[in-house]
Amino acid sequence: MAGSGEVLLEVDGGVAIVTLNAPDRRNALTPGMADELIATFDEVDAKPEVGALVIRGVGKSFCAGGDVATLTSAGKDPAAADAYEGMGKIYDSFYRLGQVRVPTVAAVRGSAVGAGMNMLLAADLRVVAKDVRLLAGFLRRGMHPGGGHFVILSRLIGREAAAAMALFGEEINGEKAVDLGLAWESLDDAAVEDRAIELAQRVAADPELARVAVGNFRKEVVNGAIPWDVAMQSERPAQMWSMRRSAG
Repeated sequence: MAGSGEVLLEVDGGVAIVTLNAPDRRNALTPGMADELIATFDEVDAKPEVGALVIRGVGKSFCAGGDVATLTSAGKDPAAADAYEGMGKIYDSFYRLGQVRVPTVAAVRGSAVGAGMNMLLAADLRVVAKDVRLLAGFLRRGMHPGGGHFVILSRLIGREAAAAMALFGEEINGEKAVDLGLAWESLDDAAVEDRAIELAQRVAADPELARVAVGNFRKEVVNGAIPWDVAMQSERPAQMWSMRRSAG
């Protein structure tokens, strides 16, 4: 697909492999990159031969969250039209991953922070490296969490672990992620992507069934006190306030 090259798409054997390809900034999300991700997920949904999706990152990080320059600029006036729209695109990119019509697997190596955590949480399944570094990181930046982070984290690992990570700043590795139910499997770094693709190939063998099954899977097993889309909006005013306070 046309674009900056920061988002790559290949389809192999019914599996769409989406690659975050901005290693110079550790795959941190900009509004432009988010637009490309959304367009890529739209493209995947339009391919009936695709039965699963794997998302991965090039370099030393899966995704370092929102791009620092983007966050700093938005913090000057988070309610300004361009800043509000730009941050919205970043939210929409991982929310759109959560709505992709096929089963999704996140292959996570290196680190994932902030919005990068939200990206992996949006997938249906996670395979992570043993030495992965998973960190909510919002409060460390002086920011309130955004993107419905409390909802999508706690629905996987529960209240106590979500409090430890999102409020108290606990960082976890691959083994702990599996223990908490945040990931299915923890492997050596070099084995992560092949294992994610292997799992995706199984369900992708019958794309039509995969699409029907994952739709019902999400309806039946996803829970939370409030829906994810509502949480995204309820967190946003607090995050905007925290961003402007930091910029000031």
